[in-house]
Amino acid sequence: MHFSINIPNFGDFADPRTVASVAVAAEEAGWDALFVWDHVVHVKSKRRAFGDPWMLLTAAALATTRIRLGTLVTPVARRRPQQLARQVATLDVLSGGRVIFGAGLGGPVDDEYGSFGEPTDPVVLAELLDEGLDLLARYWSGEPVTHHGRHFQAEDVALLPPTAQRPRPPVWVAGFWPNRRPMRRAARWDGAVPLFGPGSHGYGPPVDQVRELAAYVREQRRADDGPFELVVGGVSPAGAAQSRDLLGPLMDAGATWWDERQPIDGADLDRLAPVLRRIEQGPPAVR
Repeated sequence: MHFSINIPNFGDFADPRTVASVAVAAEEAGWDALFVWDHVVHVKSKRRAFGDPWMLLTAAALATTRIRLGTLVTPVARRRPQQLARQVATLDVLSGGRVIFGAGLGGPVDDEYGSFGEPTDPVVLAELLDEGLDLLARYWSGEPVTHHGRHFQAEDVALLPPTAQRPRPPVWVAGFWPNRRPMRRAARWDGAVPLFGPGSHGYGPPVDQVRELAAYVREQRRADDGPFELVVGGVSPAGAAQSRDLLGPLMDAGATWWDERQPIDGADLDRLAPVLRRIEQGPPAVR
């Protein structure tokens, strides 16, 4: 199992220098990846300060050499694919091929989309996500792209340089389980980042649902599709025995990554000090 740290891109973590220090601490403590959220306003009534995720991750990349970096998750539907492809490729080249790209619909939809006059119909957003992901993969290749789709157009354009990782960075897709459609989408890519109900971010998942999801994804993939990551997360216990009790069954159920997250409704969600304390303790024990 691999282990990552998950932080929002607001509050204390809106500052690139802070995120760089978090990345250094995570790398030194033996974590495998650092993921940041990709929001513009999140819940806009809270009037939080935000940092651009790609600027935050650039600071993290410049301060580290090993740890993987990415977003969990980027709402592709509110991005122009050509601009997003360039941001991801630039970070991947800068970091020496350490990017993991997390994608999803994002939310809250009314705040993150509707506030800016963007579409809020979930069917349209899903179309934008699927078409956008396909375009991203083509742009990252560095090969000429011509595309005449329902939502996006491209005429003989090659975005250079390509990503450092070939054929592209890993793409993980998020969604709520037991909704099948987002997990079918994830099965076409390299990983799934499920949530198990609204408000479940930061809370450990039910083992039986992880097992059910893993089986469903296997059914959707071909035998030659290659490795696939199943990412679950929450707050892991401090003690080694308790960590093994939590993570062992999840690993047996098919989980391959544990993403350390503060509860979405907790007071420490966007505060540096408690997150840094947890990082410095190192990844949870599994053996």
